[in-house]
Amino acid sequence: MKKVLFIVFAAIFAGLFCFGSAMALTTEDIAKASALEEIQKRGELRVGLEAGYQPFEMQDEKGNIVGFDVDIAYELGKAIFGEGGEKKVKIVNTAWEGIIPALMTHKFDIIMSGMTILQSRNLKINFCEPVYYIGQCLLINKKDVDKYKSYKDLNKKGVIITSKLGVTGAFTAEKMIPKATRRLFKDEATGAIQVANGLADAFIYDEPQVRVFAAMYKDKTVGIFDPITYEPLAWAIRKGDPDFLNFLNNFLRQIRGDGRWEQFKQKWFVDWIAELAAKQK
Repeated sequence: MKKVLFIVFAAIFAGLFCFGSAMALTTEDIAKASALEEIQKRGELRVGLEAGYQPFEMQDEKGNIVGFDVDIAYELGKAIFGEGGEKKVKIVNTAWEGIIPALMTHKFDIIMSGMTILQSRNLKINFCEPVYYIGQCLLINKKDVDKYKSYKDLNKKGVIITSKLGVTGAFTAEKMIPKATRRLFKDEATGAIQVANGLADAFIYDEPQVRVFAAMYKDKTVGIFDPITYEPLAWAIRKGDPDFLNFLNNFLRQIRGDGRWEQFKQKWFVDWIAELAAKQK
């Protein structure tokens, strides 16, 4: 009996020892497998985005990709590589419908593209802490300012709502304005132009982008900026990478605290939009 008990206890002890060793090894392996380690060894940070979401990311007159997220991506490069690290950031312009699959298949290391945190997306990827908060807003034709005061006025048959395919504007229109007809396009600009040309009653999209289109078509359109939704935007990475997630959250806290985040917000969400409006005839 004593011999049997000894064997049992010995087996339990050996199992616990092996389990503890496996746990320690797993933790070490996780750290080594972090995208952060891969980025440092590669000497390049690959950032996925879709260059059409003004003023987060877009192409300037020379074809360069610029914007709020782009400036912060360069700052992230400096945080990882040190002085001159912005030169080691590679921007990977990716169509929105393929941006999550591209991240998951290692086409780039991080999505920095004004992505709304959705639980359906969170099942596939991990988000860092929110970078920016927005809500869905409306762009309407100036001739309709007395007709449409809020999204509730649009919820009727015969009304045409535009937005972009696969974004929260389209989801919000379906949920909050179900009686209206929805026209969804591959790019947000087409949806806004439909309203400016009187071919649709309203364009629904993220508040910063609506402000951009209201500035671009200031003679024909006006924005209704009472937010319909509450949406935190965040950067996304592959699941199972606590080291990279920790680094990103601490980086975000740092740039918020030292004023860089506010400088970029002023540059793109205030000054750039004001310049855009001033250029319009």
